[in-house]
Amino acid sequence: MSTRETAEPAEPTGPASTIDVDHSDAAYRQWLKEAVRKVQADANRSADTHLLRFPLPERWGIDLYLKDESTHPTGSLKHRLARSLFLYGLCNGWIRPGKPVIEASSGSTAVSEAYFASLIGVPFIAVMPRTTSPEKIRLIEFHGGRCHFVDDSRKMYEESAALAAATGGHYMDQFTYAERATDWRGNNNIAESIYQQLRLERHPVPAWIVATAGTGGTSATIARYVHYMMYDTRVCVPDPENSCFFEGWTTGNADAASDCGSRIEGIGRPRMEPSFVPGAIDRMMKVPDAASIAAVRALENAIGRKAGGSTGTGLWSALKIVAEMVAEGRTGSVVTLICDPGDRYLDKYYSDAWLAEQGLDIAPYSAAIDEFLGSGVWPDRLARPGTAAA
Repeated sequence: MSTRETAEPAEPTGPASTIDVDHSDAAYRQWLKEAVRKVQADANRSADTHLLRFPLPERWGIDLYLKDESTHPTGSLKHRLARSLFLYGLCNGWIRPGKPVIEASSGSTAVSEAYFASLIGVPFIAVMPRTTSPEKIRLIEFHGGRCHFVDDSRKMYEESAALAAATGGHYMDQFTYAERATDWRGNNNIAESIYQQLRLERHPVPAWIVATAGTGGTSATIARYVHYMMYDTRVCVPDPENSCFFEGWTTGNADAASDCGSRIEGIGRPRMEPSFVPGAIDRMMKVPDAASIAAVRALENAIGRKAGGSTGTGLWSALKIVAEMVAEGRTGSVVTLICDPGDRYLDKYYSDAWLAEQGLDIAPYSAAIDEFLGSGVWPDRLARPGTAAA
């Protein structure tokens, strides 16, 4: 059986909670120090990611930036998260030599975690929907990880926990620990990096930062940092179709749920995740999937870079915010993220055949972006659909 077709957990060695591990053992402590050193050294080797400008008419007095997280060693925003999760798990004594790390992930987090697992020499198993893009599967396996598929994305959590119990491994559980594993007060997190890179720009404190949510950890880190540093920046979280975050945020329902998974890989969830911190953010937008894909294709036309669908979700919302600022005569800057590269999705978001199969018509949204960039006026037919603000 191939590693990507695992149907049953590995041979049980007993639940992790019953394994007797002496954490004062000299060999374990030496392994732990070396593992932490390797993970921290990865950060030292990686230069900060670039902050790119999206071209807007100069007369508007507004600058739109994209923080290009696709330049991390594993090619996505999730590299930061995976590094933090591994340090958190190691320093808590949860990750042990020779025992697998298991993660529930639709792709990019698993790619990055497979990289760090290989770096410190432990096995890695990704529990993911069967619909995950082939390129992400290839990258997980490239870094030595195994792929364990589920047909229902809502079953990822319990399947991951079961695999950890059966193998004596550690279920990383990004959806619970993402918001607490990262030091949101600074320490070169993504928020601190954005402000450092903007310090010589004409609008060094952005009016808005737009961050999509998968775990919710990035939006929590950015929002907390903004409040901690007493900036006037507001934080917007766009949400794709088939995700419950928008409903849960607008209604205050912590039990909000969706019956199916998001088509925009890496963001949107069928349940309100523990790492999503609704009270920290200022605004949410519900973004049609066709709009996300239209925006990511517009990005390629504007700066010559392909990016994943979640980047399009954020860019669509950022452009709407820019349109509101233009309409109100305000100047300033807006920041959103390039979450991962588009070459992982050539058979999806850049495939007209896939769009037709999904029943997605991006033409009206593409036309709206072109009209706005040419006139400075957001088309009335798409005026603020599915948006909510605090």
